[in-house]
Amino acid sequence: MAGRGKHRRPRTNPLTRGIIAAGTGGAALTLPLLGATHASAAEPQSAPAAAQSVKQAAQPAKSLTYTVVKGDSLARIADKYDVSGGWKQLYKDNRAAVGDDPKLIHPGLKLTVKTTKTSAAEKTATKSSAPAKPAAKPAGGVAQATQASAKTYANNLDGWIREALDIMAQKGIPGSYDGIYRNVMRESSGNPLAINNWDSNAAKGTPSKGLLQTIDPTFQAYHVEGTSWDPYDPVANITAACNYAADRYGSIDNVNGPY
Repeated sequence: MAGRGKHRRPRTNPLTRGIIAAGTGGAALTLPLLGATHASAAEPQSAPAAAQSVKQAAQPAKSLTYTVVKGDSLARIADKYDVSGGWKQLYKDNRAAVGDDPKLIHPGLKLTVKTTKTSAAEKTATKSSAPAKPAAKPAGGVAQATQASAKTYANNLDGWIREALDIMAQKGIPGSYDGIYRNVMRESSGNPLAINNWDSNAAKGTPSKGLLQTIDPTFQAYHVEGTSWDPYDPVANITAACNYAADRYGSIDNVNGPY
């Protein structure tokens, strides 16, 4: 998907100066999408320390595993997940994996992140755990099939997109038909079996696949419950890619180029 994404400073130590953002290149809906050879980190633009401390004290931290993508930096990741202690603490927690230079984090690298944020999956689980309202009885007591149970989809790009949109609506994942269609045509020309065997991701053993060209780590991380675990499955590929785009860019509609 598209470039996705978010006065002077006093001279500082190289370690605390901006950490360079991940490399160039790539054109795929991947996590890293057609990623760079490495990613680096720029100094976080965080809220005042006092406000940040109050916010983090209100919620207990929990650990999650995060896979580095193109354009990432330790600062960006720490800011995104409200890591207590910022990128320095994130680096300290993952020094064995990152190495001696915190400015160099490679796409595909897995980091342990201690966050106080509630993930989209947890929010969805909370919503789904709420008791459902009893369905209204049809007039005259006549049983009627629900629209959802009766709905069918054509086995083509139009049908795949429409089915994916219905699933996304149930899961609270944003996106429109036009946004999905535009990106599908750019990434795969509508071929659900498309695969990129030449870029940097392919060289690392994780080629971009399917309608929206996701790599396996991205597909697995953003897989939508209830869909196939096959990255070539059209509906599963679309929903996972849109879930990733929503997390990184706000919506698939905001993607207008390689992402």
